[in-house]
Amino acid sequence: MTILVTGAAGFIGSHVAAALLDRGEAVLGLDNLNDYYAVALKEARLARLQGRSGFRFVKADISDRAAIEGLWPQVADVTGVVHLAAQPGVRYSIENPYAYVDANVTGQVTLLEAARRMPALRHFVYASTSSVYGANRKMPFSVEDRVDSPVSVYAATKKAAEMLAFTYSHLYQLPMTGLRFFTVYGPWSRPDMATWLFADAITAGRPIRVFNGGKMKRDFTYIDDITAGVLAALDRPAPRDAETGAPHRIFNLGNNRCEDLMHFIAVLERAMGREAVKVMEPMQAGDVPETAADIDLSRQLLGFEPKTPIEVGLPRFVEWYKGYHKV
Repeated sequence: MTILVTGAAGFIGSHVAAALLDRGEAVLGLDNLNDYYAVALKEARLARLQGRSGFRFVKADISDRAAIEGLWPQVADVTGVVHLAAQPGVRYSIENPYAYVDANVTGQVTLLEAARRMPALRHFVYASTSSVYGANRKMPFSVEDRVDSPVSVYAATKKAAEMLAFTYSHLYQLPMTGLRFFTVYGPWSRPDMATWLFADAITAGRPIRVFNGGKMKRDFTYIDDITAGVLAALDRPAPRDAETGAPHRIFNLGNNRCEDLMHFIAVLERAMGREAVKVMEPMQAGDVPETAADIDLSRQLLGFEPKTPIEVGLPRFVEWYKGYHKV
């Protein structure tokens, strides 16, 4: 039996694949290794998985129907899918919306079409995002809230992906679980994320851009906690909902501890051993001032319990960052 992990060379995907291997699962990793950010970082993550017993890798784009259909000989024993491949990033979605439709909508349909034909598949887990909450003002965000006011193309495509998953779950009675991630950070993260951008600027002595004058709050969630949540979800296939008839559920995976951006920067500065030069800027288009996760349902049904505050997680990131860059 095998778990298919898409986005296996990505930040979350590489951690999830490693955790699955650690507990003895066979993993089929899939990634297109695109150049949205440095391919060398993706290859370095992948190198940590290759050579491990039970790991196989296929380079393919999830939106390429022919490539995904060509995987059929390798997916006959796939019992679980963890679909993490996506085009991330709020601001870049304004510059290049087509990339988001290709990866997050077309790619979702392609994987769902493949999933419904996998003979041994028991559960399809897929990544969503806290960005779907968009212009919601009620805090913390609950999975019971309406999410029909996205403020970025990225958020709109991920909401579309949730709706497509529900439809396929309803049509084919395939258990599916969507996970809304809240500002994930930690070792091996993406270079376009705030933690890396700030650390990079502090190291080089460049100013950091602080949006909305620093009046921002985020539910920063450490990668190990997210990984534990993904595996917990995978192990608990969604039951058939009595009202909708679809075996489909959505969970928030967040730290349940909303942090002021300026406090986050201060903790990072202490870990870096240097103070940042801060340039205050207005709110960026497509962004929101605050995110906070209601994880009561995740606690109740997944046993999800984040354990890592930023005072612990950020020094771990800095230790990795300095080692990776040899600084």
